[in-house]
Amino acid sequence: MDGGATGTGETTPASAPSERRRVRVLVRGLVQGVGFRAAAARRARELRVDGWVRNLPDGRVEAVAEGSAEAVEEFLAFCRRGAAGARVDGLLVSAEPPAGEAGFRVLTGS
Repeated sequence: MDGGATGTGETTPASAPSERRRVRVLVRGLVQGVGFRAAAARRARELRVDGWVRNLPDGRVEAVAEGSAEAVEEFLAFCRRGAAGARVDGLLVSAEPPAGEAGFRVLTGS
């Protein structure tokens, strides 16, 4: 007897924890004054993504998102669509090493 092993030699990848991923996103378009930051923070919290979002002086929005690869990808999908009333003309996404962000914040000022 082998102590109850299935004998298949397979493991279940879904049971393994997701690797943490961090990205910095610059969103270009009509993204200030339309509730983009608040909607991004709401979506990030729903996805359990940590990080922050802020307006930049040049009219873009910058965000840092850290979480599971799947959750970060869903957050990026939100950024591509934007909030109701926003118009996203482009995204610049760069990967960064995870930094241990905790919670998601809307930063004020630039």
